[in-house]
Amino acid sequence: MQFSKYHGLGNDFILIDNRQSDQPLVTPQEAVQMCDRHFGIGADGVIFVLPPQNHCDYTMIIFNSDGSEPEMCGNGIRCFAQFVTELEGKEEVGKQYPIHTLAGTITPTIKGEGMIRVDMGEPELNPAKIPTTLNQGGEKVVSESLTVADKEYQVSCVSMGNPHCLVFVDKVADVELEKIGPLFETHEVFPQKTNTEFIEVVRPDYLKMRVWERGAGITLACGTGACATVVAGVLNGKCDRICTVELPGGCLEIEWNQEDNHIYMTGPAVKAFSGNL
Repeated sequence: MQFSKYHGLGNDFILIDNRQSDQPLVTPQEAVQMCDRHFGIGADGVIFVLPPQNHCDYTMIIFNSDGSEPEMCGNGIRCFAQFVTELEGKEEVGKQYPIHTLAGTITPTIKGEGMIRVDMGEPELNPAKIPTTLNQGGEKVVSESLTVADKEYQVSCVSMGNPHCLVFVDKVADVELEKIGPLFETHEVFPQKTNTEFIEVVRPDYLKMRVWERGAGITLACGTGACATVVAGVLNGKCDRICTVELPGGCLEIEWNQEDNHIYMTGPAVKAFSGNL
């Protein structure tokens, strides 16, 4: 079986051409082995290009490095779109690919030179749909108190097809992410677990963010997390609707469009290598 390895700002994935079957060619357990950085290929997840569903061009399924299946992945779908241009044998600037995901239809646009712009759809703010038990019955979770490891945090919650808990801090470099991240992920107020982003406001148009990803741990970038970061920043009055979000692996350009309420993410997708399993 052939594969290609791609990354979006260091958030890396194994891409598999799965167009001949509507079931992934490897199991979640096999995906865990493939993602192992010592005994496998090494990646944050395995992404499969499956046949179309629901009037879309393709279907995307992802297995995280722990074998779980997330609804969506922002960096992953950029890599998916660039991989599709490889499979089709051409890169057509301006070409759009409606992709069926567990988070609904997501549409990347090829910008050329490895850059992809993605219409990520509308953010979900309803607590029950994120899901979280914080502020149940309310319209949104913005700057709510949450105690983790005997410390009180002010958190905001957003779903970009997958759940995010967002915390504004003075310095993201000071966050002991490897210790606190798992405690947020598995906190009882998040019935489907959560991704957690810690955010530093540099300027209203420039944010720094570090992420603990549900099912993957510390990663160099998280596209849906960058989108949720800007939404939380706007709701808390901390940033503009158009922002650069700096992650450990590089920067993403995020826009929360006021007219259609959609989030637009622009960033790179880079091929590292191909091989055979």
